[in-house]
Amino acid sequence: MLNIGEYHTMIIDRDTDPGLFLKNAEGDEVLLPNKYKPESFQLEDEIRVFVYLDHSERPVATTLTPFVKLDEFAFLKCVEVNDIGAFLDWGLEKHLFVPYREMASKMRKGSWYLVFCHLDEETNRLIASSKTNSFLTNSDLTVEPFEEVDLIVANPTDLGVNVIVNEIHQGLIFKDDVFQDLQPGDRLKGWVKKTRPDGKIDITLQRPGYRSIEPNAQDILNEMELKGGSLKLTDKSDPNEIQRQLQMSKKSFKKAIGTLYKQRLIDIKEDGIYLVKD
Repeated sequence: MLNIGEYHTMIIDRDTDPGLFLKNAEGDEVLLPNKYKPESFQLEDEIRVFVYLDHSERPVATTLTPFVKLDEFAFLKCVEVNDIGAFLDWGLEKHLFVPYREMASKMRKGSWYLVFCHLDEETNRLIASSKTNSFLTNSDLTVEPFEEVDLIVANPTDLGVNVIVNEIHQGLIFKDDVFQDLQPGDRLKGWVKKTRPDGKIDITLQRPGYRSIEPNAQDILNEMELKGGSLKLTDKSDPNEIQRQLQMSKKSFKKAIGTLYKQRLIDIKEDGIYLVKD
């Protein structure tokens, strides 16, 4: 079956005036327009293409790479709004449609939105939705505490920052665990800090618990070497100043310098920490 919104490896079956007709093992055919024909090819060559619907709602192939495919999240720019909905630039000639019923809030031309690309069951065409929570579930968690996960930043809240976890679950980074600028659509790594009985997931951008000590300790050593062997920070320093200089929480900082002190790599004095000279 030739699913739209996905990549397919197909065989070049024949060369015609409008372009190349491609065929898969099941005998499904699709047109690759002349504008996307490779410079050199032979019949029966394999070619990898993305299949979607053209302006006439017919399946068509392209060698362009879209910014999102079926059942994925992406941060896309709105390029048009009209009476039936909005249209997003997703890297292909025909823009990706967002019906008004799929908007979390009214879209505006020129603004960027986090959306989920899916197949509209009524029209059988690809559409996008900014109601991203509708495509996430926390009823059956597939992650565990301390596990490294892939994150997509969704939106800020009073509690912190909502994130999408492994493109499956909703998660939250609490304010106390945010030590860098996070913008909607950002993709980054994180760790599961805690899973709750109600299915909620707490996320941290640093390895939780004891796992964060060694990497943070090395970061502190690196920074001390860059600053000539010392840092004007102690366990009594302002948390904001620790965050500004090291991009870590005061709690992580205290654990890390404790480890370095026990290993006799640093001295802790009233005015700061110092590398121990050999």
